[in-house]
Amino acid sequence: MTAQTPTTRLTVAQALVRFLSVQYTERDGERQRLIGATWGIFGHGNVAGLGQALVEYADEMPYHQGRNEQSMVHAAVGYARQSNRLSTHAVTTSIGPGATNLVTGAALATVNHLPVLLLPGDTFATRVADPVLQQLEVPYAGDVSVNDCLRPVSRYFDRVTRPEALIPAALQAMRVLTDPVETGAVTLALPQDVQAEAYDWPDEFFAERTWAVRRPGADPVELAEAVRAIRASEKPLVIAGGGVHHSRAEEALAEFASATGIPVASTQAGKGSLRHDHPQDVGGVGHTGTATANELARQADLVIGVGTRYTDFTTASNTLFTGDEVRFLNLNIAPFDGHKLAGRPLVADARSGLEELTEALQLHGHRVTETYAGEYALDKERWELRVDACYEAEEPDIRPTQPQVLGALDALVDESDVIINAAGSLPGDLHKMWRARSRDQYHLEYGYSCMGYEIPAAIGVKMAAPERNVWALVGDGTYLMMPTEIVTAVQEGIAIKILLVQNHGYASIGGLSESVGGERFGTAYRYQSDDGTYTGAPLPVDLAANVASLGMRVLRAKTVRDLRAALAEARSADTPTCVYVETETADTVSGAPPAQAWWDVPVAETATRPSAVKARELYERHVSTRRRPL
Repeated sequence: MTAQTPTTRLTVAQALVRFLSVQYTERDGERQRLIGATWGIFGHGNVAGLGQALVEYADEMPYHQGRNEQSMVHAAVGYARQSNRLSTHAVTTSIGPGATNLVTGAALATVNHLPVLLLPGDTFATRVADPVLQQLEVPYAGDVSVNDCLRPVSRYFDRVTRPEALIPAALQAMRVLTDPVETGAVTLALPQDVQAEAYDWPDEFFAERTWAVRRPGADPVELAEAVRAIRASEKPLVIAGGGVHHSRAEEALAEFASATGIPVASTQAGKGSLRHDHPQDVGGVGHTGTATANELARQADLVIGVGTRYTDFTTASNTLFTGDEVRFLNLNIAPFDGHKLAGRPLVADARSGLEELTEALQLHGHRVTETYAGEYALDKERWELRVDACYEAEEPDIRPTQPQVLGALDALVDESDVIINAAGSLPGDLHKMWRARSRDQYHLEYGYSCMGYEIPAAIGVKMAAPERNVWALVGDGTYLMMPTEIVTAVQEGIAIKILLVQNHGYASIGGLSESVGGERFGTAYRYQSDDGTYTGAPLPVDLAANVASLGMRVLRAKTVRDLRAALAEARSADTPTCVYVETETADTVSGAPPAQAWWDVPVAETATRPSAVKARELYERHVSTRRRPL
């Protein structure tokens, strides 16, 4: 530094906390803080560095105490998604297991393009104490630690081994967090000795910075080609993905659909892009989609993907879009996704691109035929009748099925409620049947489909939107993975609602196991039998008692009537509340319409058990229908 440069002497950790507290994002004139708070579990790798800094600057950086490092990331991700990726949280851990516990959460964030800042402690940069407690020694590389596990699941990774290196590292971290294409998990590994080291920082480092979140428009040539492709199509179909929500493009999509009459199906991440009662909304698409959307997909001659990655669930493992002349037009801010399925790319922000498409098509007065619109409208009505039948409970004094549980919640909520889920049998039922009433009501993490996401994510969502009713829908298998943040909700008075469904096992995988010849082996929560299978009596586990032991109020529901009353009571509660209900056993849990499209899970090519032989025969028939886009 020159003599004229004003500086402030702080530790690296103190400087980082101060820097983070003055970072902002701005999009469409909306400005908000980028790092809203920091989650932390302290150990020897961060307690004297970031721990001390968070105490030092408690007025500038809110702190939340977590119970599990992975769940802290989930909470931050839930907050970021509810904040439209314009704000997120940081997460700090010690070295060793604290750091490696971040990996699953980091992968989830990166897969879903959701920003989160990870600040794991690291071993001594100076190596004066080597090996330290929890250090993994790598004989062939002295500069490797367990934090390197975070490299492949991070969109940006840096290890800050000297104080002055923090400045470029921190700026690069903010760049990636606010980039709508690159965003995901960002990791700054912080050696424990460097965290506590003092340095004379230029005061300019602590000046407020506002990071503009871009909305790029379409290239004129690509836009013209996209318009020609849409005008030439007879049976186009929009596939709305999570990018619609990330871009806040819901209104633009509604205008596009209304103006053109093109039906809109949605991925798990894109559900709610249109309200369920919008005339062009035809529900979920793919393996867990509706019959209406999937039949349209099979007939489509042009598939218009908007903000979707085209995962195998969406494409039914490339067996869904089977029209002889089908082509793909992909509106996506990421060129990587814009070129998928050999599609015609329209690289742009989803909202900007849809607005430009709508304007161009309106100049030509383009609209699908009345015959096409009438066909999908009638199919949609038929599907809704099937959903009504699944939701209906003619005998309210019996134990509910899982669809009846969803039906009871569906009858209670309004557009202000947020429904969170991630794994198990619930995602399929929700994608097929849930009637999304607002753009952000349906919060389903299916990019990584991570068991244990729901409860901590609900906390993050509630922090971002304290005025909303936030529901974590959790099966028993998921609950047992990660119930720990119930304690956090109780501690901080975060009034989330948990709907805990007990069906005695891994219901979703049990059904999949049966379909691929696995005979539901190892999927039920039962005592082990003499033959080594888990087919004995159900385990005497009282999950409701477990929830109560963590400090949360529990409402038990034995019947449909009980369930309706308990859900209503929970919804009006201003404290964390759980509704516990037992449904049918794992082999009869769903009762929802079966899959309307295939999903490729390879089946054993050779086997002696009849179930596997039969499953292989069916598998080969499905594989023969696969189309690889050219």
